[in-house]
Amino acid sequence: MDEIKKVTVVGTGIIGSSWTCLFLAHGLDVVATDIREGAEAELVDAVECCWRSLPQCVLEKNRRGTLRFSSDLEAACEGAGFVQENAIERLDAKIELMRRIDAATAQDVIIASSSSAISVTDMQRDCAYPERVVLGHPFNPPHLVPLIELAGGVRTEEDALVRAEHFYTRLGKVPVRLKKEIYGHIANRLQAAIFREAIHLLESGVASAEEVDRAVTEGPGLRWALMGPFLTYRLAGGDKGMQGFWNMFAPMQEKLWGDLGSPVPDAALQARVTDAVEQSYANVSIQTLADGRNSRLRRMLALKSRSEPGC
Repeated sequence: MDEIKKVTVVGTGIIGSSWTCLFLAHGLDVVATDIREGAEAELVDAVECCWRSLPQCVLEKNRRGTLRFSSDLEAACEGAGFVQENAIERLDAKIELMRRIDAATAQDVIIASSSSAISVTDMQRDCAYPERVVLGHPFNPPHLVPLIELAGGVRTEEDALVRAEHFYTRLGKVPVRLKKEIYGHIANRLQAAIFREAIHLLESGVASAEEVDRAVTEGPGLRWALMGPFLTYRLAGGDKGMQGFWNMFAPMQEKLWGDLGSPVPDAALQARVTDAVEQSYANVSIQTLADGRNSRLRRMLALKSRSEPGC
């Protein structure tokens, strides 16, 4: 995997363009492909936008890889050493796309999907060489956030997961291996649980969208940047650790779990939440929010590593 020089990026939306930036920054040549009209121009602009937020040490350490675009999937896959797929989140489309990528690449090339929820077992169904298809699910934006969730399907070989993990680690990613497939993987399920309760609080009139967000960023979100829920609650238990937490808070947790909301994201609820969120942040553009997020992510990651992230 250390000898990979060329990566094919399939699908160049928000995630695909961020991946492209990361690959280029580590000296890899990228051939990107997308069927959307105007995708090439959008990709170039998006990569340059992402580039501005990369750690300086990454920019100084590596030559910038070359970027080429092709609307022809098979041509884009020719000679690829690794494929990162980021196309539409629809099962039938994923199955067909994986079949075509599988047919267009050498047998030992890893095909990784950024899919947010679809299982590898389903995606690899029609592949001639399904053993090299893996989940490589990043967290947005991939060029900054280290997390990469790795999983295989029922026909994926362990060697493919090991090689994918090595490749991602080379790029500064932090792999998390799933022991078995589950819809939404790990991080998206945790996010969904918090989002569901945030909507319940909003719908119940407890707080505004902005206040709910602030309750996270100025409270538990700060701790979550340093430790996950299990370690957080272990510390809450004092000298007795996790058991100490249960001794003190099990009744409260039972009551909270029973009282959590279960809103249904139908069209009416989507409209109400959209209105509330847009009203709360109407004065700030999406690009300004994204730039601010990326800048703060860089600083936070630098503090966590005591150097610039990715260095």
